[in-house]
Amino acid sequence: MHPARRCSSLLHRDLTALCLSSLGTHRNKSANVTLKNSRHCHQSAHLPPQRSNSSPVLQACQMGSSSSSSSRLFSSLAQTLSSAPLADPHVDSDDYEYEQADRDALLRECEEVLRNRPPRLHRDIMKIRASSLQNEPIRIMQWNILAQALGEGKDGFVRCPMEALNWSERKYLILEEILTYRPDVLCLQEVDHYFDTFQPVLASLGYQSSFCPKPCSPCLDVHNNNGPDGCALFFNRQRFQLLQTNHLRLSAMMHKTNQVAIVATLRCRLTGQVFCVAVTHLKARSGWEAFRSAQGAHLLQQLCNITTQSCPEMDQEEGIPLVVCGDFNAEPSEEVYRRFMTSPLGLDSAYKCLSEDGTTEPPYTSWKIRPSGESCSTLDYIWYTERAFRVDAVLKIPSEEQIGPDRLPSYHYPSDHLSLVCDLSFNEQPHRLM
Repeated sequence: MHPARRCSSLLHRDLTALCLSSLGTHRNKSANVTLKNSRHCHQSAHLPPQRSNSSPVLQACQMGSSSSSSSRLFSSLAQTLSSAPLADPHVDSDDYEYEQADRDALLRECEEVLRNRPPRLHRDIMKIRASSLQNEPIRIMQWNILAQALGEGKDGFVRCPMEALNWSERKYLILEEILTYRPDVLCLQEVDHYFDTFQPVLASLGYQSSFCPKPCSPCLDVHNNNGPDGCALFFNRQRFQLLQTNHLRLSAMMHKTNQVAIVATLRCRLTGQVFCVAVTHLKARSGWEAFRSAQGAHLLQQLCNITTQSCPEMDQEEGIPLVVCGDFNAEPSEEVYRRFMTSPLGLDSAYKCLSEDGTTEPPYTSWKIRPSGESCSTLDYIWYTERAFRVDAVLKIPSEEQIGPDRLPSYHYPSDHLSLVCDLSFNEQPHRLM
């Protein structure tokens, strides 16, 4: 028998409040939650072998449970979200706690729903150096998850069957990836299911979050879209306290653009260490290199302002340590990459640690086939303040053989971009950064 499939219609919300987030003005969370069964995604003749009950990735990363029992992911979340509705739509998120879900039970639910799909890409985490017992690393995850409306209606992945993009299962693939690596900070692009999926699900797992949509999202041109896509930033609210959040609309050549960024200033509740995290998604397509460079220059200027003003007790000359995640749509040869490498913020790229010389980016972070041809590119980055952080570990990039001849997305991977994960530790003692 096929596994039961619960397709969420959680928190159906109107578009007038898309710019609101759990980091700022709050929306009413008392919306009714309904559940429905989704259409089964039938196995294709080209579908690779089904996944086994145990996932090698979970064993390699020592995350998740090997128990064969399962829970109902969205039915349990529906109970969580409908059990204690907020009367005041402007209550701060720290004043309201979702009933916490069992992370391992939700991961097993993902595995059950996806059991007719091939196994996920096996990716080991490469240790760069040993972590300090007194300085617990911060796990950062960067990922362009592919907007559902764009995947089905605009991007034209000619070697990816439409069945593989079915949202009723693809959302479980995305959640499975996040649940497996358990980031402390999660930065996503092309999010067009924030309010009905990612915000409620991840809130039940202890994440506070913010969403900033593109002003003129291309998702809105697609029939039966789910609203605009944008950037989303999530952080472990038990570990970090929010001090400030900024939503930015990027400019280029003195004109406002369709690209955005979120910047959150966080304080570690245990050590008092303060740092900023930013997520962005720059303009796509070749021929727009100068435009991306101008967007990057504007973002760097805004980050300089924020890191020197949002925490007055910090050293004003050095500013607050910074992590910048994003789909830059730019190879390392582009000017915007050089801008970040040479900026006064003193940034370096975490994924250079994978190379033998420590100075080279991975050969690709995105690999797709469109009607115009095959594209294998390095577009995604995790930047960090080099004086303040060190890289302890990095999630490896899968091989060409693992990705397969049809490239991405596919039945076994939900996006045309690979997720990036790294563990960062502070270089200095906590009292030096308070």
